Amino acid sequence: MSSKQNTLNNPSTIEMTRCINPATGTVIAEYPVNTVEEVREAVRRARIAQAGWAVLPVKKRAAMVKKIIRYINENADAIAASIASDNGKSITDAMIDEVVPAAMATDYYCRNAERFLKDRKLPSGNILFINKRARITRFPFGVVGIISPWNYPFSIPYSEVVMGLLAGNAVILKTASETQVVGHMLKNCIEAAGLPDDLFTYLNIPGRIAGDAFIDAGVDKLFFTGSVPIGKYLMKKASERLTPLVLELGGNDPMIVCDDADLERAAAGAVWAGLQNAGQSCGGVERIYAHKKVYNDFLSILKRRIESLRIGPGESPNTDIGAMTTRRQMDTVSEHIEDALKKGAKVFARKDPPAGLNGQFFPCIALTDVNHDMQIMKEETFGPVLGIMAFDTIDEAVRLANDADLGLTASVWSKNRAKAMSIARRIQAGAVTVNDHLVSHGLAETPWGGFKQSGIGRTHGDIGFAEMTQPQVIVNDLMPFARRNFWWHPYDEKLYRGIKGGMGLLYSSNILVRIKGMLALTRAFLRTFTKA
Repeated sequence: MSSKQNTLNNPSTIEMTRCINPATGTVIAEYPVNTVEEVREAVRRARIAQAGWAVLPVKKRAAMVKKIIRYINENADAIAASIASDNGKSITDAMIDEVVPAAMATDYYCRNAERFLKDRKLPSGNILFINKRARITRFPFGVVGIISPWNYPFSIPYSEVVMGLLAGNAVILKTASETQVVGHMLKNCIEAAGLPDDLFTYLNIPGRIAGDAFIDAGVDKLFFTGSVPIGKYLMKKASERLTPLVLELGGNDPMIVCDDADLERAAAGAVWAGLQNAGQSCGGVERIYAHKKVYNDFLSILKRRIESLRIGPGESPNTDIGAMTTRRQMDTVSEHIEDALKKGAKVFARKDPPAGLNGQFFPCIALTDVNHDMQIMKEETFGPVLGIMAFDTIDEAVRLANDADLGLTASVWSKNRAKAMSIARRIQAGAVTVNDHLVSHGLAETPWGGFKQSGIGRTHGDIGFAEMTQPQVIVNDLMPFARRNFWWHPYDEKLYRGIKGGMGLLYSSNILVRIKGMLALTRAFLRTFTKA
């Protein structure tokens, strides 16, 4: 987490971001805050650097970016430790969810960038235009801006930076003020590639002004991960310049446990996907719907697994759940729990942090007797809390799962794969997993993004990579010897009848009309080889 040192009374000093370990409350680093003017200058310089980078063959760009894998591998322990101390999560969480996926993503995108960017030939749409051959090319946007959150301070921005660079863009990155230590570690990783000067720029900008600063400075596209209100504001702000956006705005994600599910696996999956990272995962489990036939058995296993969790400082590999990153988020989680209890919810399972810890630790809690009038079930809680309801029919489970303004991820748990796939296709979410949850963000090949107010656009995979470029169509004429297209000026009756005849040739069911149409079209087509 971070705090800002006020320098208003001393203009000669530089505003600093103070980074604090959420588990101990100790200051671990301080970094200067960049100005709006520095954002503008970074974009200007990036635009110059990008022009030379974009014309490099994709293989050369990939060869440079691939150097980062070695750096991550050699510094994996240090990266994981920085994430644990700056964000509060356990060091094992950091290695599983952030460090290893980043290396895997780099390898995947470097291996596939050339294929993603390869021209795609379009088949002819109509025989009348057989001489017109088109292809789709991918054109980099230019300067891409990325604003990333504190919950996955390394892995979320990292993949976007790598995709942006490989696609031929320059990248300006702003990470969360709360996790600047991790942001600077990420900066070191990218710089290990030996990129041209100014192609990648890391800036420390307060979140309250970052979006305005990036858009006003003229970034060509903005990628933002954060809250729905800020996402809506940025979309409105971007409309002033028609700046394209990709927004990932969180989730309130459901888990459906069918009556034929492996309950041990389902309960273990719910605990991991719902409570790891202290529940601060936009794609983590928040709402669980278990079939009434297995509801009690599922709850019994869930309770046992929650109560066996080990909560504590994140530097130990044996810690399951670390600290929460911000006091503000702890307050939100407490409000949601209090609201649920006032409306009739009950605490079914609870694991408290050990006594004597001074950091921002929060108990892991499972609530029963919940309903959709409660904040815990209708809003993003973003904490180590699970709400569990029973359902009677699959239709009811799907209705409950879809009863939300957010639609980022979901999961279906069943031993019947065909049944689970059928249910998954009915859920309004950008990523649905079967007998798993929260895994798709770590799979570089799978697109990441949501339905409804969970955002617009995608990152990751070939779809996310395509977001880093604009499609351009190039149409080539295979008859360069032709003097003109036959439908060009001057118009006359022969042309009119020829054009109409072409339609008759293609679409009439009357053979005589088709023959007459072919003759009329042929006479008109001969204009192609004459001067106007």
